[in-house]
Amino acid sequence: DGCGHTVLGPESGTLASINYPRTSPNSTVCEWEIRVKPGQRVQLKFGDFDIDDSDSCHSSYLRVHNGIGPNRTEIGKYCGFDFQMDGLITSKSNEVTVQFMSGIHASGRGFLAAYSTTDKSDLITCLDNASHFSEPEFNKYCPAGCVIPFADISGTIPHGYRDSSSLCMAGVHAGVVSNTLGGQINVVISKGIPYYEGSLANNVTSKVGPLSTSLFTFKTSGCYGTLGMESGVIPDSQITSSSILEWPNQTGQVNIWKPENARLKRVGPPWAALISNEHQWLQIDLNKEKKITGIITTGSTLAEYYYYVSAYRILYSDDAQKWTVYREPGMDKDKVFQGNTELYQEVRNNFIPPIIARFFRINPLKWHQKIAMKVELLGCQFSIGRAPKITLPPPPPPQNKNDENTDFVDDFIHSVKTSLQTDKTTFTPEIKNTTVTPSVTKDVALAAVLVPVLVMVFTTLILILVCAWHWRNRKKKTEGTYDLPYWDRAGWWKGMKQFLPTKSAEHEETPVRYSSSEISHLRPREVPTMLQTESAEYAQPLVGGIVGTLHQRSTFKPEEGQEASYADLDPYNSPIQEVYHAYAEPLPITGPEYATPIIMDMSSHPSTPLGVPSISTFKAAGNQAPPLVGTCSKLLSRTDSASSAQALYDIPKGQPGPGSADELVYQVPQSVAHSTGSKDE
Repeated sequence: DGCGHTVLGPESGTLASINYPRTSPNSTVCEWEIRVKPGQRVQLKFGDFDIDDSDSCHSSYLRVHNGIGPNRTEIGKYCGFDFQMDGLITSKSNEVTVQFMSGIHASGRGFLAAYSTTDKSDLITCLDNASHFSEPEFNKYCPAGCVIPFADISGTIPHGYRDSSSLCMAGVHAGVVSNTLGGQINVVISKGIPYYEGSLANNVTSKVGPLSTSLFTFKTSGCYGTLGMESGVIPDSQITSSSILEWPNQTGQVNIWKPENARLKRVGPPWAALISNEHQWLQIDLNKEKKITGIITTGSTLAEYYYYVSAYRILYSDDAQKWTVYREPGMDKDKVFQGNTELYQEVRNNFIPPIIARFFRINPLKWHQKIAMKVELLGCQFSIGRAPKITLPPPPPPQNKNDENTDFVDDFIHSVKTSLQTDKTTFTPEIKNTTVTPSVTKDVALAAVLVPVLVMVFTTLILILVCAWHWRNRKKKTEGTYDLPYWDRAGWWKGMKQFLPTKSAEHEETPVRYSSSEISHLRPREVPTMLQTESAEYAQPLVGGIVGTLHQRSTFKPEEGQEASYADLDPYNSPIQEVYHAYAEPLPITGPEYATPIIMDMSSHPSTPLGVPSISTFKAAGNQAPPLVGTCSKLLSRTDSASSAQALYDIPKGQPGPGSADELVYQVPQSVAHSTGSKDE
């Protein structure tokens, strides 16, 4: 009568004294016999040990034996308050006996221990939590039986569990390990969150928890996605049931709670059975075999109808004819899953190991008022290597042992099918000494042809795209460099001039020339402006505001501001003002006293002397300025009439009238000496 919480699994388990963690009663005894597979040994680890030692382990103690029965041998006898057991107690065989004796005592919590086979070197107990470990990530082995009433957890997946939670109990809640089998957990520690939610899963209730400095989660295979009930991937035609509840409401309208209503989080009524008994079921056809790892259920979710299922069984099949009831490994009883405790809360149950099936059936066993529920299945696609084609040998001659041969073939087919139900098989199983021949030759040959072809096609497409991109960029670059039909050429050159080096005075200049195609698209008003601003090496002088071009040694720089045009006022009709140019530079010591004068083209006028070239070159030999035809004072003299001003300037070639349109050279003011002669006439 001294046995407390006990779960003895095939490879691990948990045992505790009666009333643990409270004081155990006086004069009680309990004995546990632990067996594992032959050839293995047992290791025992204590999570808590607090036994009265006032009489030197005479009446209250814990004793561990090698073996079971009268031939067992003692390993050790232990007692003491808050006794710290260093290391593990290891047996010499696959059988161990643990005996607890409680005599007359006033205090002492008793003990809690875990056991496993010796190959589980990282065994922990159900009392260990994340705060006991400093590593940010670690692997541990949880024993069976860690769903204990005296341990608490806070949190849920995927947000995580509070660091004060029992690692193994949280692992059961998360569906990572089974309470009846135990298993390996991979724990990751991270920063805590302000609030931890509570939920019910795998018969473990997680409580709401406050802020903590850290939390932990579990690394899993990732096969926990929804299979299509909520999303509608599973069509209505693949959801059936044993019966459907139909009833008229107060207005006389008939309500039908059909099986397709059993979709989790769907607004409206659920599926409900017409008759509430243990023979009702809800069936889901997944269309093909899937790996099913869990199920989530709710009640009716309608406040006026307080219906829900509190316990159920799970059945599965490949053909909807032969059904298998889900049982945990090593158990000879059907597993009964805990359902809902009210109509709203979502309750999750996981299948360890997972179910591999196409047809899935829920059989309610307990309910509140009526059988009504909404569900969602968890899992993933079931993928294996290409199944071998089973070729049976020809039937033997008729014998009296046909039944035995048939049974053998059926067992063989079942064993092959079972061996293929693995999650990570990526190759064709190699089966020796049988008549099973893998049929993969054609697929391999087809893949060997298709893969290179696809690679070549994709490579060709990529090369075409890259070449087209380069050709397009080259075309854009060419247009931007040599063809500038829409740019303001004068403004562009003027802006770029400041970045170009200044040429030396000794270099010869080439006359500025423009083709008619470049001028034709400009308005007449813009022609002189372009001609004036195009020059990269000459600035306009102060003597005129229309057009002028000076030699390179001119001391004038371009005038910033508004460009001159034919619409500008006549500078000779303006009052004489003393002009000081802001950008004038001092003349070189060896240069002439005055700015380089202008050599004017008068060949196109009747009064122009013979021998004057038709194109102005603006060149002076050496540093000496060419002789002036007139004088500077006469160039700066005012003219009182507009006609005399017009006599000094000619229109540009290229305008309607005589002249060549192929080569346009703008004419500069006529010589004063010649203009005087014409004026006398």
